[in-house]
Amino acid sequence: ECTMEAREYLELDEGAEKRTFTKNLREMSAFIVHGKDKALAYELKDFLQNNLKMKEPTILFQKPSSGKTIIEKFEESAQRTDLAFVLLTPDDFLDDGQGTNRYYARQNVMFELGYFVAKFGRKSGRVFLFKSGDTNIPSDLSGVVYIDVTHGIASASEQIRTELNEFSQ
Repeated sequence: ECTMEAREYLELDEGAEKRTFTKNLREMSAFIVHGKDKALAYELKDFLQNNLKMKEPTILFQKPSSGKTIIEKFEESAQRTDLAFVLLTPDDFLDDGQGTNRYYARQNVMFELGYFVAKFGRKSGRVFLFKSGDTNIPSDLSGVVYIDVTHGIASASEQIRTELNEFSQ
């Protein structure tokens, strides 16, 4: 179980300073990145919206496509996003043929995680990583700090509140 702050892993540029926000938490727009576990995505959405009184978070498949490709739809929604919540869930199974079988987050989740880290910067504290179950973290993300949501969002609610406290002015 992780006890460090999720935003600590976002500190890529050693000299970069945290960005200051002109919005408080209730005014910020959030994007929920998820794989196959839609129930966990809905649970997070409900928690952010109903418990923390944030605006309705974006879950991409719920938004109309309006003739756009998935990447166009994603980019358009991501441009209007202040915070990203990334759910790493054990969706894809890899059998390496040598007895080391692992579960991984979906490729789209890893892509979108990278997109938001690049967009906001690791030191911004605006990308929150959640891990569920026995999900393998790729070696490029070794040392990543996350919030464990194996037992649901409610079980991590106080840690989520603590992480978001910086924005609730």
